[in-house]
Amino acid sequence: MLADAVLAAFSDLPPGASVIDATVGGGGHSALLLEAHPDLQLIGLDQDATALAAAATRLAPFGERVRLIATNFSAYAPAAPVHGVLADLGVSSPQLDVAERGFSFRADGPLDMRMNTSAGESAAELLDRLEEKDLADLIYAYGEERLSRRIARRIVEQRPWSPADRTGGGTSALAYLVAGCYPPAARRGRIHPATRTFQALRIAVNDELGALDRFLQQAPQWLLPGGVLAVISFHSLEDRRVKTAFLSDERLERRTRKPLIATEAEQEANPRSRSAKLRLAARR
Repeated sequence: MLADAVLAAFSDLPPGASVIDATVGGGGHSALLLEAHPDLQLIGLDQDATALAAAATRLAPFGERVRLIATNFSAYAPAAPVHGVLADLGVSSPQLDVAERGFSFRADGPLDMRMNTSAGESAAELLDRLEEKDLADLIYAYGEERLSRRIARRIVEQRPWSPADRTGGGTSALAYLVAGCYPPAARRGRIHPATRTFQALRIAVNDELGALDRFLQQAPQWLLPGGVLAVISFHSLEDRRVKTAFLSDERLERRTRKPLIATEAEQEANPRSRSAKLRLAARR
């Protein structure tokens, strides 16, 4: 995602530089940086065990130049300052494409949505626990969904959603329920009616905005003077936080006044890149 822009952001790394890929995923960005800088030392963070395994395979040719750590980026503290920090906040293709993870409604699966499948509350458990008003507020706040109250009422009517005693169903059933809350003409748009609700639940299950806020507070401290902080966001809730942090943090100097976006060619090759926004700042 935004490969050329990421490489350009870190083009001035000194010999022997160190970089933290705070969301290493499958290792795509890390591989690009390691190839571009033959003596780069890279630390890759991810809380998703499947992603870390994929990264380990992809980055194996770089040997001891890579160290992978299983952790959420908001809970990490480096042993020493580094020359660059990169965070790609998007959900990876393997997470979306594996039905059992529950992130997508393109194929039916359990309502899980946890990045770290060994800890925390699943989306189904969240749906069964919250009061109707709290659920509506969550869908509105994290999904910016104007029909949140109607959707929350229907979700509550269909309880329970948890797999052990599920009557509501899985991802396909939830997507069908949400679509049914829309007028027929509004169900055929470019964006599926359930997209915003699924986004809201995923954000809540993984405390994504809370983790991002903590990361943005801590990351400048990880950097050496002149070190680059690069963050790729995918929706307005994330981008506003990144923009505000880069503007208000006295430790940082903005490198981009407007976010960098994917080229037309990249958007055509990878439709998921259409919503990607890259912002850059440097440690004073």
